[in-house]
Amino acid sequence: MGAAQARRIALAACGFGESRVEQPSARHVSRVTERLGLIQIDSVNVLARAHLVPFFSRLGPYDTAQLDRLSYGGRKRRLFEYWGHEASLIRVELQPYLRWRMDRARAGQGIYRGLAQLRADQPAFIDGILEEVRRSGPLAARDLEAAGRGKGSWWGWSEGKRALEWLFWAGLLTTKTRRPGFDRVYDLPERVLPPEIVSAPTPEPAEAQRQLLRVAARALGVATERDLRDYFRMSPEDGRAALASLVEAGELMPVEVAGWSNPAYLDPNARFPRRIEAAALVSPFDPLIWERSRAERVFGFRYRIEIYTPAHKREHGYYVLPFLLGDRIAARLDLKADRQAGRLLVLSRHIEPGADLEEVRAPLERELAELARWLGLGEVVLQAGTGQARQGWADDARRIAAAGEDALAMPEFPNEGDDDLSW
Repeated sequence: MGAAQARRIALAACGFGESRVEQPSARHVSRVTERLGLIQIDSVNVLARAHLVPFFSRLGPYDTAQLDRLSYGGRKRRLFEYWGHEASLIRVELQPYLRWRMDRARAGQGIYRGLAQLRADQPAFIDGILEEVRRSGPLAARDLEAAGRGKGSWWGWSEGKRALEWLFWAGLLTTKTRRPGFDRVYDLPERVLPPEIVSAPTPEPAEAQRQLLRVAARALGVATERDLRDYFRMSPEDGRAALASLVEAGELMPVEVAGWSNPAYLDPNARFPRRIEAAALVSPFDPLIWERSRAERVFGFRYRIEIYTPAHKREHGYYVLPFLLGDRIAARLDLKADRQAGRLLVLSRHIEPGADLEEVRAPLERELAELARWLGLGEVVLQAGTGQARQGWADDARRIAAAGEDALAMPEFPNEGDDDLSW
């Protein structure tokens, strides 16, 4: 299989290349979750919460309240929070297939060492918090006033917060909703999840792991063993056994992809598009690129998030989104939502090797305008940055400003400022 064909298969499987509708409905939002199985959650809010952006990338401007209802909308919710690919929103029908992970967490396996140690040292304390939720109803960590006063050393979490997180990982509590500030509110699964999910039988771990790999294969289209395992963060031992079983059953097809150093596996139901029509800004936490070695292998695109890199050492910027054009990643932009001033700030822009600036310019401008509209921001502000002029970006910014387009301007402002993080 050629590398270009593999790239198009991967994009189609991940939901790119389909025509956007003018007003995406709740059904369109739900279909994205059906296709991907899960969406990673991250609290960084420089632009928008990480789990919101993948839907914009595929659908364009949509009503985020639709995703809230799918995630936290009572007993008919279609998503629940758990550890999938990191903290994730996951289709509720997959909850039984993650119970093996919950069982292991109760035994202290596959979870943070500090949480396992807390359970070993203070089981009565944790059981008491579970009983408090059972008796009094849903609560957030800050509701545990007595437990919350004493700060632990583990990321500054209180003992109460750590106990709640152990119960969450063990599947004894789940997320009922999120409060303003993104605080998780915990409750018993039987009071949150649909009854048919709670009462569903628990599959054997081997079958559950096979099902998770099926979901990964459907979302990725063509992938290496590591790609498939990484989707739900499965161990090599679990992932390889499940993969071998699926190959033997004919549910995954071994293939060779030109330029890939490791064997690949194809979803037999994958689409083979001859062309991908896409123009999308992609979140760093999108399934398309979250496994960085896969992004480099599929797109020739080396990406590292630089949030924790000192400002003077950053190569591309603080919160950088790749821009997908057709079946290639054509540029990357450091973006920030200046909510107080109502502006979408483009702090830096870099065109990728091999991309044509003239081909990138117009679709990128349209996508930035759509992003600003979705975020409720009145204008897109382009900043000419050092290192961009050699690619023509600085001249581009002056051209846009001179054209007097309503949504675009280019005043001077500093690159560094309040990062608007909500942890």
